This record gives sequence, structure tokens and C-alpha cells, in this order.
Amino acid sequence: MFLGIEIGGTKLQFGVGPGDGTLVGDVLRLNIDRAAGAAGIREQIEAAGRELVAHHGVTAVGIGFGGPVDAENGRTIKSHQIAGWDDFPLVDWCRQTLGLPCSLGNDADLAALAEARYGAGRGLDPVFYVTVGTGIGGGFVQAGRLYHGHGPAAAEIGHLRPGPASISPYDTVESIASGLGIERAAERLSDDEMFAGLNVPTLTARELAWAAARGHVASHRVLDHAVTTLGWALAQMITLLAPQAVVVGGGVALVGEEQFYAPLRAAVARYVFPPLAGSYRILSPALGEAMVVHGALAIAAQTTE
Repeated sequence: MFLGIEIGGTKLQFGVGPGDGTLVGDVLRLNIDRAAGAAGIREQIEAAGRELVAHHGVTAVGIGFGGPVDAENGRTIKSHQIAGWDDFPLVDWCRQTLGLPCSLGNDADLAALAEARYGAGRGLDPVFYVTVGTGIGGGFVQAGRLYHGHGPAAAEIGHLRPGPASISPYDTVESIASGLGIERAAERLSDDEMFAGLNVPTLTARELAWAAARGHVASHRVLDHAVTTLGWALAQMITLLAPQAVVVGGGVALVGEEQFYAPLRAAVARYVFPPLAGSYRILSPALGEAMVVHGALAIAAQTTE
């Protein structure tokens, strides 16, 4: 039995399973105290992890980390949400604390691995996964294995630059199409009478989708620009990698079929290399909030292969 851990910017999740897409019991979710930093998260992992290891006879641990990692050397590079993770030897710490072998991966990569093996991409190959939330991350899986490339990062689709005609030379797909990018683009709309009753500090993709569905032109333009930019990026990726499936998840995707997936598919079809038309499927994820935990369990199982 294995222990999978997800370290995010707002949540810490644990799951136990055999690394085959199933879980023993429910996922344990704990809230993160950002003020306590990485040290506070490690205290939570030590307490909950030791209990789960003892109760279930765990033999190895996998960790999905919300930020860039040096998986080969078992170190976190940085967290953009939580202080204290810069160049931290997380795998060594886990081995010393829980007394078990440990593997580390980026959370988007492990979500990709889980959805390809056990989720929406099961039976399809290759599979590209994209998470569209506060930021935009990606992962590429071929023959059931993650593609790491040569260097500290691969499949980072959010950091593509949307062409020389972009408004700013600093624009990226993430800066335009992520949840944070959409909120920033919507700041000028916050005083609009359409949103007077919402009483929210920032306009999220969900609020904009609500307004766009009611004919609010400015909201529609913001969402359309974001989704079209993401569709352009996916089309470039498909042209290069020719995946059979593209799984798109994250908080922004929860806007739904009409406001997100349908226009996204249309944008991809507009920009993709014509000979590849119809060769791919754009899917919503199947594993919900447990996908990173499932990916962490998968890499934990690999330590015993």
C-alpha cells in the first residue's frame, strides 16, 4: 500500500491506495495556513502521514508539489504561494520523517499521469493534460509515462507567448487565460451595474460567465479573449505533439460546456494544423480533486517496480 500527498497553495491532501487508480477510504483534506509557511505544512504532513503509514502499512510515498520541482534530485524549486520551499530537499526530509522511500513530482505532471492512466484519458495515447486555475500548467504522458524533456521544465503550455502581435511583449497564455489573468482583465468591469449585487472583491471567471450568459458584452469579450488564447495554445501543442486526447481541468474549466469547453474546441479547430483535424479529443477530467493524489500514488508505486 502507498501514500499519496498533494501539497498545494491552499490545501494539503492525503490518499492511500495500491497505485492503480483506486483509494482505500476517502481523501483526507487539510487546510493550509499560509502564515505558517512550509514549516507548518511539514508539521501537518508529519502528523497525518505517520498516522496513515502506521494504520495502512504503507511502504512508499509519492508527493505532488504545487510548483516547479527538481524531481531527479528530490528538491522543490519554489512555491509561488507559500514561503519556505525554495530549494528544499523534500524527498530526503520525507524519508527521514516517515522512514520510507519517497518520490516527488510537480502537481500538474502528476495530474496528467493520473488522468492518462486512470481518468478521462484512459485507453488513449498520448495524452496532454492542462490545468486552468490561478495559473496554467501542463503535463504530457506517452505510453503511460510522463515526458520530462531535457531541463527543469516541460509541457509548460501556460508560458507560451501568444505571437508577436500580442499587446505586450510580456504576455503569456497564463497571463491572459488563467483565473488570475481573467480577474485582472475584468478589473475595469467591477463597477459595472451588472455586478452591483454580487458583493465580491474581484470578478472571477464564474461571475463573468454568469454575466456573459445574460448578454453582457464586456464580460463576453474578456472570456472570449481568454478562451481563444488558450485554444490557440492548445492548437500549437497539438500541431507539435499530436496527442489523441487533451484533458482540460482546473477551476476556470468549471465555468462549463457552453461558456468554456464549446468555444475552446472551436478555437482549437480554428488554429490547429488542418491534417490533424479530428485526430484529437478535448475532454474534461474524470478524477476530480483527487487527481494529483492518484498521480502521487502512481509514482510511489514506481519506486517498488
